[in-house]
Amino acid sequence: MAGLSMQPQVEVLSPPQLPETPSIACYRCRVQDFALDDLIFIDVDEVSSFATDKRRMEHLSGRWLLEYALIQWGMKSVDEIEVRRNELRAPSLAFINGVWRNEALPSISIGHGNGWAYVAVIESNWTIGIDAEPRNRGIADNALDLMASGDELQYIRQNPHKAIRFWTAKESVQKAMRMGMKLNPREIKVPIGKQMCDISIEKSILQLRNWVHEEVHISLSWMIGEGQIRSAEDDLLDATREAMNSGQEWQVGCNTTRKNC
Repeated sequence: MAGLSMQPQVEVLSPPQLPETPSIACYRCRVQDFALDDLIFIDVDEVSSFATDKRRMEHLSGRWLLEYALIQWGMKSVDEIEVRRNELRAPSLAFINGVWRNEALPSISIGHGNGWAYVAVIESNWTIGIDAEPRNRGIADNALDLMASGDELQYIRQNPHKAIRFWTAKESVQKAMRMGMKLNPREIKVPIGKQMCDISIEKSILQLRNWVHEEVHISLSWMIGEGQIRSAEDDLLDATREAMNSGQEWQVGCNTTRKNC
């Protein structure tokens, strides 16, 4: 299958005490280079825009690992799927226009850090975010005011070696909410010293897990939410299905096109 001819070693990550539902899977692999022809979840124009080889290899490794994760998830038609982004560049899966399928797909999160690519997958109707950094990585003092406030900021200043725990936790929440930096990290309050907790933001309740794996601090967040982007084809398929169920005459053409995105 595309992208699996030069398979790097993949590690299965085990967040602490995951619930039975929703179903969640997490993986990581070393960042390496890939030939574009070996990958399916890529945007050629985007790849060509990367200014450094490091960024290029991170992106390609993340997309390769995503394909691997979806196959492990049990998806047998990954070549009919593409990665789309919302207006805040949060990634999601969608069937290629022209395949004429709109079944529910899992939600995803992709991350990179210190030479590793990370992918988290969760069942549909949930969203997920994963972030990871070396546990001994420091955060510049002038950046602390941008990521925390109040008692949280005071605690981090008094315990700078723990700052990275808050950093990865907040990034995972931003990803799970599909908002990126539009969600001010100062508004995300992470309970101090807890490996597992719930976080309330606006009207959303997120579950958060923090753990250390081989000297890397990893944070995983998830919540009930819509992780797919609807298209005009989805609306047409729903209308067609409704017409079929009501006995109306219907007709659909087919023109399969993988977007360069």
